[in-house]
Amino acid sequence: MLLNMRGISKSFPGVKALDNVDLELNEGEVLALLGENGAGKSTLMKILGGVYSRDQGQIFLRDEEIQINSPRQALEYGIGIIHQELSLLPHLSIMENIFLGREKISILNRIDWNYMKSRSEEILSYLGVKNIDVTKPVKDYSVAVGQMVEIARVLSMDGNIIVMDEPTDTLTSQETEFLFNVIQTLKNEGKGIIYISHKIEEIFKIADRVEVLRDGKNIGTVKVSETNTDDLIQMMVGRKLEDKFPRVCMETGEKIIEIMNLHIPGVLEDINFQLYSGEVLGFSGLVGAGRTELAKTIFGANRYSGEIIFEGKPVKIKSPQQAIEMGIVYLTEDRKQEALFFEHDVLFNMTISTLNDFVTATGRISKNREVREADGYIEKLNIRTPSLYERVINLSGGNQQKLLLARWMMTKPKVLILDEPTRGVDVGAKVEIYNIINQLKQRGIGIIVISSELPEILGICDRIIVMHNGRITGEFTHEEATQEKIMKCAVNL
Repeated sequence: MLLNMRGISKSFPGVKALDNVDLELNEGEVLALLGENGAGKSTLMKILGGVYSRDQGQIFLRDEEIQINSPRQALEYGIGIIHQELSLLPHLSIMENIFLGREKISILNRIDWNYMKSRSEEILSYLGVKNIDVTKPVKDYSVAVGQMVEIARVLSMDGNIIVMDEPTDTLTSQETEFLFNVIQTLKNEGKGIIYISHKIEEIFKIADRVEVLRDGKNIGTVKVSETNTDDLIQMMVGRKLEDKFPRVCMETGEKIIEIMNLHIPGVLEDINFQLYSGEVLGFSGLVGAGRTELAKTIFGANRYSGEIIFEGKPVKIKSPQQAIEMGIVYLTEDRKQEALFFEHDVLFNMTISTLNDFVTATGRISKNREVREADGYIEKLNIRTPSLYERVINLSGGNQQKLLLARWMMTKPKVLILDEPTRGVDVGAKVEIYNIINQLKQRGIGIIVISSELPEILGICDRIIVMHNGRITGEFTHEEATQEKIMKCAVNL
């Protein structure tokens, strides 16, 4: 056995994150670690990676008990964690990132750049990454290459345990297949891989066993060959999900927004569509199709030519602030970089866009009204947090996403644009978000959903528009749409 974690427990103020958790990993094995957001997966891996200390329990590496007190010490034991947000320094070269903090020093007491270059090329070639210049900055390459650099960093220290946290979250299907081939190569070399993902279909492609956590406890370990999707979901959420894509069927209302001949040179070309109140309009397409650029343009973040008709009147949206005042809001695909204030609490993050609503006649903010309103949305959206004053960084991904939904719901929007609304969200929280979308739809809000997950688009949208290279290449009703039809339009066949 390569790794054995026994009886691991960890508590934070008001929360028992891990309760006597066990985990075993064998050589040449891919162990999938599943659980809802908040189940304890990240906490367990941060203990393994030396970020957190454990309150109780033992860690054995090849039957020898070890103490891991820092990330550097974890790397020295051959344990590397590739986080959902890569920990690379983008302006440094690939080889500098691989050897960061462990630069090779020559006998002349200088950095041996030649060794670092050749060794970096050797490791990346082993991983199947060729024809890239390791002396160029990481920022010049794709996220997929960045992940290979993270893996190379671990291998450069003879690492035998690699943890991958949502590694395909921002990858194209082709990049995902490449990563799976790399995982198979590592597995064949006897490396142990712990693979965390909310995409259950991936588990059946690459994993040997599955370990499921729920509420900080072990629920069970099963062989992939002896389970199925429904059983894994039931283990994760503690119940059967009868309908993974709940959708309310209803007649749409008046046309709320119309886009005519929208154009941004080199980005968007001749975009025309309408959105109706009480409608969920989906946008599908491959990475780089222009969906996010379109969303940000409607939200006032990009200059454009063409016409936008809002509630029957031509408008020129010049800024996000103007869009919000009109009733158009945008939930970004990158909540960590563009939406959340991680070091602030839940209350601050929820009410930051509507503080003016709580100003009294004396010009001060009524804290009682602010708290009362926020508490109402916490209950309404089932946001799991110890209190309004919990730092947002401590919330699970699903609860962070529901918090952002609450922020925009407080503005009483007429148009809600959701860009990858369930990215990095577990299967149970996904259904909760779909139900919130249904509630908003029933209130007559026009909703645009951008998603790279075809089952999601097909499951919850009333109408689907497909984009390719900044152009609309197809449009289907819910009843007409199929995966095959959408993919043909997405690649513009």
